[in-house]
Amino acid sequence: MQSKQFGTTLARTLALVLLVATPVFAVSTSAPAPGFSLPTRGGQTLKLADLRGQVVMINFWATWCGPCRQEMPLLEKIHKKYKPLGFTMLGVNVEPDPKAAEAWLAKEMPVTFPIAFDTDSQVSKLYKVAGMPSTVIVDRKGNVRVIHKGYKPGDENEYLAQIRALVKE
Repeated sequence: MQSKQFGTTLARTLALVLLVATPVFAVSTSAPAPGFSLPTRGGQTLKLADLRGQVVMINFWATWCGPCRQEMPLLEKIHKKYKPLGFTMLGVNVEPDPKAAEAWLAKEMPVTFPIAFDTDSQVSKLYKVAGMPSTVIVDRKGNVRVIHKGYKPGDENEYLAQIRALVKE
């Protein structure tokens, strides 16, 4: 009897570990994306509302996050490929001090898409960001269509499928 209980406990534990460790895609077709305004590199202010009419991929990231660093060059490629089709990549750095992000972007990973700074985590809270990286894709009407938590190699293929579908709408 004990070995059966152990097996059941082990199976439940493994299922929970896989659930937590596996990136999750969730689709919601009707929730409006929470509006926000954040400072960007170069000292300007970016408002999500100003991007209405475009497909927007918001990627919440930090310099201390290994998967974020791994994902960043792929995000740059996606941005360059789909920008002409009405797509905007938006990186939202979540660190309290943007200096580390500025230095890393300048030295190791220059990107051409906008980078905004959520130094007080207010926007992260609006989007219920619980881990890094977290990605939200917003359609042209301003509705959240995809929420993705985490990153592992190959996840970009799901991003691409979602982006291709949304830019056609």
